[in-house]
Amino acid sequence: MKIMVQKFGGSSVANPERIKLVAERVVSYRKKGWSMVVVVSALGDTTDELIALAGQITDDPPAREMDMLLSTGEQISVALLAMAIAELGYRAISFTGAQVGIKTDKTHTKAKIIDIDANRIKNELGGGKVVIVAGFQGVTEDQDITTLGRGGSDLTAVALAKAVSADACEIYTDVEGIYTTDPRIVTEARKLKAITYDEMLEMASLGAQVMQARSIEVAKKFDIPLHVRSSFNYNDGTLILKEADIMEDFVISGVTLNKNEAKITVCDVPDMPGIAAKIFKEVSKSGINVDTIVQNVSRKGYTDLSFTIPLGDLAKAKSLTEKITKFIKAGGILVDKDIARVSIVGVGMKTHPGVAAKMFEALAQKSINISMITTSEISISCIINKKNAEKAVRAVHAKFGLGK
Repeated sequence: MKIMVQKFGGSSVANPERIKLVAERVVSYRKKGWSMVVVVSALGDTTDELIALAGQITDDPPAREMDMLLSTGEQISVALLAMAIAELGYRAISFTGAQVGIKTDKTHTKAKIIDIDANRIKNELGGGKVVIVAGFQGVTEDQDITTLGRGGSDLTAVALAKAVSADACEIYTDVEGIYTTDPRIVTEARKLKAITYDEMLEMASLGAQVMQARSIEVAKKFDIPLHVRSSFNYNDGTLILKEADIMEDFVISGVTLNKNEAKITVCDVPDMPGIAAKIFKEVSKSGINVDTIVQNVSRKGYTDLSFTIPLGDLAKAKSLTEKITKFIKAGGILVDKDIARVSIVGVGMKTHPGVAAKMFEALAQKSINISMITTSEISISCIINKKNAEKAVRAVHAKFGLGK
């Protein structure tokens, strides 16, 4: 039995016409002899609409109740797709994450998958049915519904591919694959034929919105090849693999942009051992991911400490940091929401000197100031003013010759 896992994002199932097109695609694979497991996101902008609905009730909704609310979107999608497949003469059955045994921890809105009991899926596949699973969700050992964070349907698909020992895993979206940058910003952006797990993980974590970073981590851990494709045509997309050619000898594979970050600066921090540990220990307890950290040179026993966080966590992080600031007797905090992160990613930079200088030069030529810098073995990120974000992407993309 050849098993195919396919995931369709919200834009792919945005309305009844598109759901019918997805059903036709799934059935076309079924006719070729594949056993099909299909993971579906909520219709179109349903998740954002549900978040906005909660916002009309409260500015601080309980995380458990948000999961209860947001999980309803996918339940609509899976039922409609099962109906559409049945209309084409093929048997299909829809499930929530809980019904197929996707067990998670208790971290509401950002839960991690602990285990999947795939027996129910395998039994239904053995009976010839197309199995449709709600993405983005799971259940705790206490039977509380959880969600897996933004883009969590990607994680559901990859985890199910591992659980059912799938022969292929395809991720369908509204673009044809992974590009050297967002083609909406740079029209000359190229589609990549293949990219490594490491590069895709960096790109996803630095702002590329095609795949969820956690899903790439799981794919890399279990060596699950992924094929990112468009749901609007049948063209080949981009393969995500353990190893890939260095993209026709390009040192850099892509340029990413993330506008959903904020910066907090703790001013006049006592410059003594253990202070930074106290600050970030408390922040981490709340489940907030801290990215770039910069500490200024000490002056007269005090220093300033800046760090970036996801914009959605700003209110919680600000409240926490204000409490910590009073406890450590620092001078106060400053908040900056008008920042963006521009990054370059590529395994080729490990063996090519001068990459950072080239990036900084591209920004300088457009008079774009850099406020923070962070690097890894295969990426360099610059924090800049948000108003310069798209201009920076175009400048860096052109500087490295990534266009068509």
